Amino acid sequence: MPECLVFRVPAQHPADVSEVMGLVASGAVDVTEIVAIFGKTEGNGCVNDFTRQLAVMALETALATALGCTAAEVGARIALVMSGGTEGGLSPHFLVLARRDGPAVPEGKALAIGTAFTQEFRAEEIGRMAQVEATAAAVGRAMAEAGLTDPADVHLVQVKCPLLTSARIAEAAARGHGVATHDTYASMGLSRGASALGIALALGEVDREHLTDSAIGTRRDLFSGRASCSAGIELMRNEIIVLGNSQGWTGPLAIAHRVMDDGIDLPAIRGVLTDLGFLEAGQLPPHESERVIALLAKAEPSHDGLIRGRRHIMNDDSDINATRHARALVGGVAAAAIGRTDLFVSGGAEHQGPDGGGPVAVIARVRD
Repeated sequence: MPECLVFRVPAQHPADVSEVMGLVASGAVDVTEIVAIFGKTEGNGCVNDFTRQLAVMALETALATALGCTAAEVGARIALVMSGGTEGGLSPHFLVLARRDGPAVPEGKALAIGTAFTQEFRAEEIGRMAQVEATAAAVGRAMAEAGLTDPADVHLVQVKCPLLTSARIAEAAARGHGVATHDTYASMGLSRGASALGIALALGEVDREHLTDSAIGTRRDLFSGRASCSAGIELMRNEIIVLGNSQGWTGPLAIAHRVMDDGIDLPAIRGVLTDLGFLEAGQLPPHESERVIALLAKAEPSHDGLIRGRRHIMNDDSDINATRHARALVGGVAAAAIGRTDLFVSGGAEHQGPDGGGPVAVIARVRD
């Protein structure tokens, strides 16, 4: 039976992949077993956050040597999802996800993983229905690879998606095509939103009849409770990782999720932990905290400028981008619950949970 392994390792800077490669050198994982790597890098998380691209380049170079192939071939076989921004107390780190053959032990449902890639998008397709449809199809392929036939068994779909730059906008114009927006920062939100709606479509969370180009970024009532999308300059396709629980997989790990209604929804995080068998009502003690392999959450400032009726200034700060405030806020709440700061908190939750909230998922060791 297949087994999904997840390793969490620290990074001293965006190009520090020594701990990732240390897993390979120690024999903890064979390099051929790695199917995806998530990374939290300490950039600004905006259009010009090149820490994401730097981390991808470092990973591709190191893994190419280990695999005996080119860096480009690494990118074609391993989904590299870098999320910029470790504001507040968040710690830069990598999550290495691997698949191997495990013992055929009937232990109940265990963590399952599937990956897929869309085609490369043209600039005029980003943030539009072409991206929605392609993402939905890729989610279906990733579910099939993971052996997940019931959407209810899917607990998180992580996507890395592209954004628009001035050069990409100009290239589309030269071919006679307009783009969804000329604001490169806004393009990040539209790309994340289109990707999230593609996930929602694939999982049956929204009806196709409600989805149009004009709904992307505006219909906040349309969302996925299991989508986590991060935009970056380093690619032009969507890279999709589906995580769920399946009877057809083995191993000690499982995943659960809830949806945070706002940035301080601690009960949602506690609910996920309860679903995974954690009993403590307060902050997890160190021995229980280490059972949590990964926490992945989305962070988004509410558009009405309120959290439970009280004013916040995240949208009004011209010095620090609102998504950076949101990551710090949600990261602090999550760290208080888990008792650790190496958490994958991603900003920008367009169509990923309700306005001002977002999905939160935890991968944990639930059996020895």
